[in-house]
Amino acid sequence: MTTFFKKKLRLRPSILTAFVVLTVPVFVAIIAVTYVSNDRIARENAQGLIERFRIDTIGNIEDDINPLRSLIRSAARLGSQVPDFYGSDRALPYFQSMLPHSDKMVSAYVGLADGSFRQARRIDSNVRIGNDFPPPGSAFATRVIDPNLPGPLLDRYVFFDKDGKKIGMLDEPTAYDPRTRGWYRWTVAANGLHITDPDIFAALGLVGFTVAQPFHADGKLLGVAAIDITLEGLAQYLAERKISPGTLSYILDARGSVLAASDLSRNYTNNNGILELRHVSSLDNALPAAAYAARPRAEEGSKLLYSFRHDGREYVAGLSTMPANTGKRWQVFIITPVDDFTGTFRHNNNNLLLFGFIAIALQIAIIYFLSSVISRPLERLARNVDIIQDLGGAHSLPVVSSPVREINTLSHAIETLDNAVQSFSSFVPVGLVKQLLDSDQKLSLGGHSRFLTVFFCDIESFASIAEEMPSQEILLRVSAYLDIVIKAVGDQQGTIDKFMGDGVMAFWGAPALLEDHAWRACVAALTIRREMKALNARWAAEGLRPFNVRIGIHCDAVMVGNIGSHERMSYTVMGDGVNIASRLEAINKEYGSHVCVSHSVFREAGERLCVRPIEDVAVKGRRGKIPIYELMGVFGDVPEIEPTGEALELARLTKTAYDAVTEEDTTRACGLYREIVEQFPNDPVAAEMLRRLDPA
Repeated sequence: MTTFFKKKLRLRPSILTAFVVLTVPVFVAIIAVTYVSNDRIARENAQGLIERFRIDTIGNIEDDINPLRSLIRSAARLGSQVPDFYGSDRALPYFQSMLPHSDKMVSAYVGLADGSFRQARRIDSNVRIGNDFPPPGSAFATRVIDPNLPGPLLDRYVFFDKDGKKIGMLDEPTAYDPRTRGWYRWTVAANGLHITDPDIFAALGLVGFTVAQPFHADGKLLGVAAIDITLEGLAQYLAERKISPGTLSYILDARGSVLAASDLSRNYTNNNGILELRHVSSLDNALPAAAYAARPRAEEGSKLLYSFRHDGREYVAGLSTMPANTGKRWQVFIITPVDDFTGTFRHNNNNLLLFGFIAIALQIAIIYFLSSVISRPLERLARNVDIIQDLGGAHSLPVVSSPVREINTLSHAIETLDNAVQSFSSFVPVGLVKQLLDSDQKLSLGGHSRFLTVFFCDIESFASIAEEMPSQEILLRVSAYLDIVIKAVGDQQGTIDKFMGDGVMAFWGAPALLEDHAWRACVAALTIRREMKALNARWAAEGLRPFNVRIGIHCDAVMVGNIGSHERMSYTVMGDGVNIASRLEAINKEYGSHVCVSHSVFREAGERLCVRPIEDVAVKGRRGKIPIYELMGVFGDVPEIEPTGEALELARLTKTAYDAVTEEDTTRACGLYREIVEQFPNDPVAAEMLRRLDPA
């Protein structure tokens, strides 16, 4: 084997060889077909039974609800045709005649618009009515509340045994008003037949729902007729008709709460007469929760049939919404284990799978060996390419020798590319290259006009400083200063244009557009000032002369693009705005300021800047004078460079003095600048302005 791999293999023959060697044997195909066939038969059987059970269950529920819907429609029509029928006790025998239609019907009743209420209902003699129990043997009762009768409002019950014989009465004071009840209000709002959500029926302590319909006469609402139906029979129906021994089935509401369960478990609580249904995902049995969570997302009302696994077993589940004509968007949820249907197939399938797994294991071992020969060096090459593409400056990982000829050739090419990029990044700013790539800027000669911010920065009296110290020391200190500038500009998404000895030119707004380019340039300038202050403190502790950094910033429309030749080009900005920014940097020397910005910068980001006006100065190339400002801080997201209280006061005083200058009130201006000098003796700007205004 070693001798075989000494010869460099070609990539394509290696892949073809692996494909031929690893072709699945015919007997594995037979195993797979047999297994899939058995499994398909079992699943089709399970799915067919689930579908039949679903149809039968929906039919059973419709058979329960539809006759009652007809009854309540008839009752509502009777109220419309005979408006005074439900206002008298002759309605009670009519309601009593409804109860035998279904053993699931708890009560039939009407609530009138005047607050009257008449009802016939089933009774459990063990359940209290008010403070008393019904007479022993009570099976039915009628109930009347009529606010039109004289005297206090009473709730009158008349009790009957199972043969319809009257066995007692009960009168109790009441404040019951059917018009305030949910079934009444919701039905009136629906303005048609309405089926309520499940609730607790106090009469029997059972869970059920109400079918109700309003009735009118001459366009006026007279009342609402209603029937209460218990859900108890649904659970019994599910328990008696299981698909298989391990099948669980549920009736859920539209939110997934359990209305009935085939295991006859009680999945609700009575919280002071308020029904609280348990969601299918919170039952004691974890299987329904797993099945419900595994359901695929589909359109509402669609029928779902899917498989899932739980605790090492596979199940088939069906979830479908009842037809809209039933009036409620209930769901039939069925869960059945596939094991219940595989039965005799299971043993044979296990044996078939055993042989299949042995054959597949051998194939996987061969695939793993051959694929590692190809994939391992390719993965390392891919990582190297990512590192190179990121332009992060890190050297790529070494690639081990591969027996595949093409991979070896590719490895050497990538190593050559890596060395070239490392060399290239030493001369070209990596940040500029990244921005050009991100902006899809074509690397061709030419440019275009764009409004952006230009930034110049250098060290005051650098020539004299350089004369006083060794060249190696000045190189290290300038490098430390440039590190601060480069990081501050980069953090604010600026582009370094060029280094001019100790000077740095940068710009914001190209190649990538920036809405707040002026503000970002100001943040970078103040960050450089703050970092240089800390660096100067360390140098002073070492007995070294500090660097005083001066910065000029200007916003203008300039030409930006690639200049040079096709063999060598530079991405830069040109124009009068660049000259102004350079001039602003130099003006700092005249006034003793540190960061000088033009009026266009103040116009772009003035509300976020703390500046003080210096003077209107003439700039070479411009006919008129332009206002210039000293930047003293920024407001907003960078607490470290927000202006201090002293800076705010100095800016305010300087603005007042500057206003006097612009009004040509020299005497007042001199007085104001003297006050600034007295309050801030170390302020060079005020001292210089006073010297210019009052040479004496």
